[in-house]
Amino acid sequence: MATHTATTEQPTTTPSSSKKRIVVNAFDMTTTSHQSFGLWRHPRSRADEYNTIKYWTDLAQVCEKGLFDAVFIADVVGVYDVYKDSVAPVLRDGAQVPVGDPFLQISAMAAVTEHLGFGVTAAVTYNQPYTLARSYATLDHLTGGRVGFNVVTSYLQSAAENQGLAGQIEHDERYEIADEFLDVCYKLWEGSWEDGAVLRDRQRGIFADPEKIHPILHQGKYFQVPGISLTEPSVQRTPVIFQAGASSRGQAFSGKHAEAIFISALRPDLTRHVTSRIRDEAERAGRRRDDVKILAMLSVVVDETDEKAQQKYQDYLKYVDIESSQGIIGGWSGVDLSLFDEDEILEYVKTESIQSFLTPFTLQSQTTKWTRADIARHCAIGGMGDVIVGSAQTVADELERWIDEGDLDGINLAYHVSPGSFEDFVEFVVPELQKRGRYRTEYEGNTLRENLFGVGHTRVNERHPAAAYRGAFAGGPNAADTPARQFLSLAQNQAERL
Repeated sequence: MATHTATTEQPTTTPSSSKKRIVVNAFDMTTTSHQSFGLWRHPRSRADEYNTIKYWTDLAQVCEKGLFDAVFIADVVGVYDVYKDSVAPVLRDGAQVPVGDPFLQISAMAAVTEHLGFGVTAAVTYNQPYTLARSYATLDHLTGGRVGFNVVTSYLQSAAENQGLAGQIEHDERYEIADEFLDVCYKLWEGSWEDGAVLRDRQRGIFADPEKIHPILHQGKYFQVPGISLTEPSVQRTPVIFQAGASSRGQAFSGKHAEAIFISALRPDLTRHVTSRIRDEAERAGRRRDDVKILAMLSVVVDETDEKAQQKYQDYLKYVDIESSQGIIGGWSGVDLSLFDEDEILEYVKTESIQSFLTPFTLQSQTTKWTRADIARHCAIGGMGDVIVGSAQTVADELERWIDEGDLDGINLAYHVSPGSFEDFVEFVVPELQKRGRYRTEYEGNTLRENLFGVGHTRVNERHPAAAYRGAFAGGPNAADTPARQFLSLAQNQAERL
């Protein structure tokens, strides 16, 4: 459980990044123990109220008061049963199980806020693009354009089994599925309904013009989607695309699709290697290096002084649950830590789970040899991310160092106690960052994409692959013509002849 406290050294900055605004998302999950295991028992924590509307509306109001960019809600659709070949260690702590649907609290949170965004996770491996595109478009309508889609490919064997599969789909093929999945969604969001298709003409009794609404006629390797989008265009059309893949294939996927990328790292100097590769992938995909916002997961323990913050941190340590930490690590890594001695040095193991999880502890760790016990303790409070402990000044110094040395754009702020960790950040750290010119003093726009990229950036930019479908189906088959399935049949016959 590495921490950073007061230092006499000044954070390293460069002229181009010294005043970069720090993006901050609150990182949460519809569960009791998310990234700090056992701390739901702490008197300050309300995390076990995760299944109540009030927990989420209160959290949203705290985050909007603190001018956060978004609440980022993680999700899994399986259980962590690799460690000791059992789900019991995580069940006892409520560690990411039970877990609720992350979509269902969003409307309530949006109703009590005006600007706060919402990053919502869904596993494309176990969904259909036609219906999931409708879900995100609906949320984008209801929130006034404040929704992001965190695209995950799922990493749990239990998820595959409970979705009717014999085992996990191979890691890289899951990304091939995700590529086509997003292609279908882009066609539905950006191309199916032309601008001006929705008339709302009460006098003539015409809500929408069928001639401006088009079937997408998608015929691919994994999906066949002939019809029109079920939803009219939402505020952003395509929600902000989040992604967290850090493997080589995941980075290529992020470089092509993601607008905000979530990574885990132990040190900012090591982080720069990851961020450089991701930005390289964006350039290879025909985008710019700054078309992607890269966020590291960090957690913060802050108080009026370094000494008080350390006391708070030591108090939190009394509650950590090492068993559930190892249970979660088993799911993340695909490696059962119970098979190793506590003082045994871990080496990199390639699995079909999160291939990047062990990398910071093995391949990237040049000076520290991590044992099973070290990794379990580190992840018990703050999960895969680093923990910063200190006064507002100390925390701000360390955040600036992470942003500038790591070439980051911001953080996904994990909690130790919720909403207490977010309340502390708003009270102590936000004003300090504002004084340094590193944090907004008011919301600039109205949509999530404007939160991240500035006023006027409500739609994906022209370099994003979704933009290729703007107007792409205009002049072709439309909803007033022959049913889309007949057009698809013709396309299939033509493809077979060729």
